[in-house]
Amino acid sequence: MACQVQYFQHTDGAYEPAITQEPSEKPFSFEQLEKNVRFVLVEIVPKVIKLLLLIVPVLLRDFVQLFLPVKRKSINGQLALVTGGGNGLGRALCFRLAREGCSVAVADIDLVSARRTTEEVRAQFGVKAEAFQVDVGDYRSVVKLKENIESALGPVDILVNNAALLAMLSLSEGKPEDVQRIVNVNLLSHFWTIRAFKDGMVERRRGHIVAISSVLGFLPVGRTISYCATKYGVRGLMASLEDEFYQDGLSKDLHTTCVYPTGIKTRKQFVDLVQDLNLILPFHTPDYVANAIVEGVLANKVELVPSTWGAQSLIYIIPILPKSLIRLIGDVMVGKMPVLSHRG
Repeated sequence: MACQVQYFQHTDGAYEPAITQEPSEKPFSFEQLEKNVRFVLVEIVPKVIKLLLLIVPVLLRDFVQLFLPVKRKSINGQLALVTGGGNGLGRALCFRLAREGCSVAVADIDLVSARRTTEEVRAQFGVKAEAFQVDVGDYRSVVKLKENIESALGPVDILVNNAALLAMLSLSEGKPEDVQRIVNVNLLSHFWTIRAFKDGMVERRRGHIVAISSVLGFLPVGRTISYCATKYGVRGLMASLEDEFYQDGLSKDLHTTCVYPTGIKTRKQFVDLVQDLNLILPFHTPDYVANAIVEGVLANKVELVPSTWGAQSLIYIIPILPKSLIRLIGDVMVGKMPVLSHRG
């Protein structure tokens, strides 16, 4: 475990500015010009040449891989932890992972549902499965979860951060504690679980971390600010984590997958809401999405949109379109979004 350092300790009046005044503009000199040219020739040009020499084989390799069959890994015998595994997509993920031969730790704040999922997994697939109660938004609860899982089943190989609150609150809606709860469950929980389980994966040089973000982690939508902000946060967290594994020389052993679902037929209230708003949103069953996610894990996909080809294309294209065009699409396809908080 890394040494725990206390950050951000405050001392009144301790701020020290980096620059106290703007430097005065110096007149042109051949000495300064020579210095600049030397810097470009010694520091910049060699790096540009090296980049050009290395980029060709990299692009060629990536192009060839587009036409090669995807190499799937085996996760048989590994232990998968699924948060929010009692219902909906989490439950479907538990079944799909068990079908691959994984032991499953079903974690949920709803222990009754978690136990029901566990019993069905054992009965259908004959793998080890245990239910655990956890509040993923509470770091101490996550630490306790880690202790309980390792005591009952062993170390976690696949972490699936699925638990989330589908809370459609704008910025000024709900009580402050409601907003804090959304942030805790939808975003901070990813920090807590990854902190708890990542070090063991690094020591064993084996692991896969999956995060369920949302289509709203790519496309900002008004009236959903609290939810949308957390899903953008999950996207940034996973992209940074994947890059950190690369920098630490772990990219061949530890993998990440960030998932951006469109609509999933889970909670009735959510499906009713989308229908009432006349949103044109592709909906899929939890089994369909779970299967796509696990297939993505087996292929070590870093990002995944488990939906139609059209939805996949739209998600990646819209962020690069002009804002005026995006808003025109929204006006035509959605119209003016009403306040959603009264829907609970």
